[in-house]
Formats: sequence, C-alpha cells, structure tokens
Amino acid sequence: MAIRKSLLALAVSAFGIGTTEYVIMGLLPELAADFHVSIPRAGILVSGYALSVTVGSPILAVLMARMDRKLALLWLMALFLLGNVGCALAPNFQLLLIARIITALCHGTFFGIGSVVASTMVHRSERAQAIALMFSGLTLANVLGVPAGTALGQAFGWRSTFWALIPIGLVAGAGLWSLVPSQMPDRVHVKDEVRTLLKPQVLMVLVLSTISSTSLFAVFTYIAPILRDVTGLSPHSVAIVLVLFGVGITVGNLIGAKLSDWKQLPSFLGCCAVLICLLLVMPMAQRYPLTSIAMVPLWGMVHFAMGSPLQSRVVDQARGAPNLAATMNQGAYNLGNALGASVGGVALTMGLGYGQLGYLAAAIAGVVLVLGFIELKADRKRPKHTTNSMFVPMGH
Repeated sequence: MAIRKSLLALAVSAFGIGTTEYVIMGLLPELAADFHVSIPRAGILVSGYALSVTVGSPILAVLMARMDRKLALLWLMALFLLGNVGCALAPNFQLLLIARIITALCHGTFFGIGSVVASTMVHRSERAQAIALMFSGLTLANVLGVPAGTALGQAFGWRSTFWALIPIGLVAGAGLWSLVPSQMPDRVHVKDEVRTLLKPQVLMVLVLSTISSTSLFAVFTYIAPILRDVTGLSPHSVAIVLVLFGVGITVGNLIGAKLSDWKQLPSFLGCCAVLICLLLVMPMAQRYPLTSIAMVPLWGMVHFAMGSPLQSRVVDQARGAPNLAATMNQGAYNLGNALGASVGGVALTMGLGYGQLGYLAAAIAGVVLVLGFIELKADRKRPKHTTNSMFVPMGH
C-alpha cells in the first residue's frame, strides 16, 4: 500500500507537468490575441518549452546525479511552481516565454529520475507496471487536464489556467515529501553513461523519436486554429476534441505496449506507414466536422502506438545508462516538439494554410519510415543477444 501511494504521488506530479506542457496548444489563439502577436509567433511558446526540456534535462540529470532522488524531485517540483506562477503573472510575451522555459526545466529530468524511483521501489518483475502507473498521470493530463485547462482558459482568461496548476503542484510536492522514500543513487560514472548513449542503436532511436515528434507537433501545435478556422468548430467543441485526442493516445500507448512485446521495429514501421496514410487524408477530413473529429483521436492513437516500441528499444539498447537514457529520450521527443512547432510556423508564414499542415507532417513521417527500414536492416545484421526488456510508457 505504501508503494502504491508513492507511485500515486509521482503520478500526480506527472499529471501537473503533462498538463502545463500540452495546455498551451489549446490556448494559442487567446494568448496571441492578448499579446497582439500572430499565432505562428505564439507557437514559440511551444518551441521554447521543448528546447528547454531538450537542453536543460540532460544538464540537470548530470547535476542531480549524486543527489538524494527524493530531494531532486522536490527541487524539480519547486521549479514547476515557480514557472507556472511566472506564466500567470507575465505582463508581456517575452516574460511569458521566459517563465515557460523555467517551467520546462523540470520536465525531462523529473520523468527520468521518477522512472528510476518507481522501478527501484518494487520487485524487478513489477518494474514496468510501476513505471506505467507513474506515467498514467501524463496520459490523464491529456484526457482531463489539457481539455479542462483549455476550457478554463477560454472561459476565464488564459491566466486562470496557470493559476489552477499551482494547487496541483502543491499537492504533488506534499505527496512527494510525505510518501516517496529517500533514495541515494549508486555511484555514477558519467563517462560510461555517455559512452553507452553514443552507441549507434541508441542514437538512431533518439533520432527516430525526434523526427516522429516533429511530424506530430507540426500539426498538433496548431490544432486549435485548425479545428476553429478549417473545420469550423466552436471553442467549446475544440475542448471536447482534445478530450478525444487524450483517449486516443491512451489507447495507442496500450496497443504500442503489446506490439512492442511482439516485435519492436516491425510494429513501429507498420504504425508509421498507417500514420502517413492518415496524414495524407487529414487535409480533406478536416473540411467536415464529423470526419475531422474522428480523425483527431485516430491520429493520436496511431502516433502514440509508435512511441512505445521506441521507448522500449532505447531502454534495451542503453542498459548501461538507464537514467540518462530515459532523460535523453524525453529530450529527443521535446526537440521534435520544438522543431515541429517551428517548421509548422515557418510553413504558415510562407503561405501554407492550416488545412495543408497534414501534408507537411506526412512528408516528415516519410523520413521516419525510411530511417526505420535502414535501422531494421542494420539490426538484422547485428549479433543477436538476449535481454530483459523493460517497457517504459511513452513520456509524451
């Protein structure tokens, strides 16, 4: 029971962090209007957050490598609170961006250290379940937190969304303080971890995670204006569609977990091929409310089903550096987040319509498919060895 309560405290923290990352997409029109900037420029708030995760997470992971893991998690939640207070109070766009960057510093490192904490509290045979329970908070953020935060921001102003995240952070911090046991890490050899991360198999997974995330966020960053301006949905309906997206990615994670236990790379490539087909159909589907609403959860499901095999593979291939590998994969995903938001913004600025972003995302996913086939061919030539795979849910 004590272990489950500790995992619940980690899940509540993951819920808050996941909500603050993704809710910005649903609030872009309100933010852009309030600060008198274009929606593509407002997309910098997404890119800035993601780049902060990408650059800051590995640095913080190294700096906190010798720290009591419980204390490290508490410091990271303090950053979460500081950043969200800054967002709620930001008087201009530039300071809001800085506050988002501060908030993001806790993201990747929290999930990296949190994964280790969760896995070391239980028997080896239950590690995957423990980590999955922690990451359920991230999934729940997409199902409940993001749509609720979007609806709150649309009704009472976008600042109210960030104020609402403060009590969630306080509850999470109290839970970490009272329920999570102290854990002193083993002696860390940073050079050995870096050497492991430089293995070609590990680097390829990080590249695939980055580019596949780029494909997702080239569209998802601008999902609110797409659903409003192209499909013609009301702001209230947009919030409902975001709930459906959360349901889709939850199902996708479960499907991806089963596929990963079957065959990692073949299942990843199969999902990628289906994703490309969906993205090519997306511009046409977005013209009509029913097909557009149906497309969003299906798209999320297929994309997140791709993530589970990748996450499982990076842990398998980086057995000598699980802490840094978990953090780096979060960084890779968020680098793609930043690239996707930027690429989509540039395309919009150059004249591409919101309704054509699906074609751009399909082209990016095509690169993923080609690289995946190259890795599959290389993998079949490598010496075979037996490993104990540890599945870690996608930290999106």
